[in-house]
Amino acid sequence: MIPEPSAMNHTPAASFSAAVTDIRLESHAGSVARWQMTLTRTHFKAGDTGILEAVARSGTRIEIPVLAVLEEDGDIWHIVEKPLAGGTDVTGRVTQPPA
Repeated sequence: MIPEPSAMNHTPAASFSAAVTDIRLESHAGSVARWQMTLTRTHFKAGDTGILEAVARSGTRIEIPVLAVLEEDGDIWHIVEKPLAGGTDVTGRVTQPPA
């Protein structure tokens, strides 16, 4: 996933809509797992942190912190501790661009 053109000059509070396209386990230590997710589009770039919001099947709105972002072979992977199923619609927001 290549960042959206507007991501190059993103504002920390700017939000975008996307869907989860892929997910993989990054690491597992004790009861804590970290996952990597790709999205149909993103305003995140390597070094950013932020939030992904989704609505659970129960109707509850959930916020998933994006702990880190990395680029690998042209794909942008969002590092999270709470995985979402492929196809899940999300709203993303960058809260901390790299310094």
